[in-house]
Amino acid sequence: MIVALEGVVVRKEPTYVHLKTVAGITYKVAVSLYTSATLATSGTVSLHTTQVFREDAQLLFGFASLDEQRMFETLVKLSGIGPSIAMAVCSTLTPKGFAEALIHGNVDAFKMVPGIGPKSAKRILVELSDFSLHGEESVGVGHEASLALESLGFKKDRIQKVLSTCTAGDTAGLIKEALKKLS
Repeated sequence: MIVALEGVVVRKEPTYVHLKTVAGITYKVAVSLYTSATLATSGTVSLHTTQVFREDAQLLFGFASLDEQRMFETLVKLSGIGPSIAMAVCSTLTPKGFAEALIHGNVDAFKMVPGIGPKSAKRILVELSDFSLHGEESVGVGHEASLALESLGFKKDRIQKVLSTCTAGDTAGLIKEALKKLS
C-alpha cells in the first residue's frame, strides 16, 4: 500500500498530477481542487495518498493534509459513495467546512457537491454524525478513553455523559474513573 509520495510535479491538471519520485517513477495521482491549488509546480512536493483497488484499475488519490485524506477515506466507506464522489466533496468543501456541515446538519453544503442530491446529502449527515476531524495523530485523552469504553460495549451517549463528569488527566485514569461510574 502506497501511503505517501514525495517528488517533483511534472504535469499538473486541476484534478490530477504526475509526480516523479527520486527513483524515477512517475505516478498519476488524482487530487482535489483544494489540494491542486496548494501544490507548487516547482520543487519537491509531498502528498499523503490513499490507494484504491478496483477490478479494472489501481487508483492513487493524493492529499495535501491528513484531515482531507481522512475525510476522503471516511466518505469512501459509505455505501453508494465512490472515490469520484468523495473527491468531488473534497473539491467542494475544505476539511473544516466538511466537519462544520456535519456538526450543523447543513444539507445544502452537501447538495452543492456535483453528484450528490438531497437524499444522499441527508444520508451522509446521518451516517457521519459522529465524524471528528482529528485522526489518530491528534486524538485527545477523552477521545481515546471513549474509544476504549466503546470497545467494552458501552453506548456512545452514555459514555459521553459519564466522561464529562470525570476529572482524571490521563487516558488510563479517565477509563478507570468512567468504569466506576458506568458500573
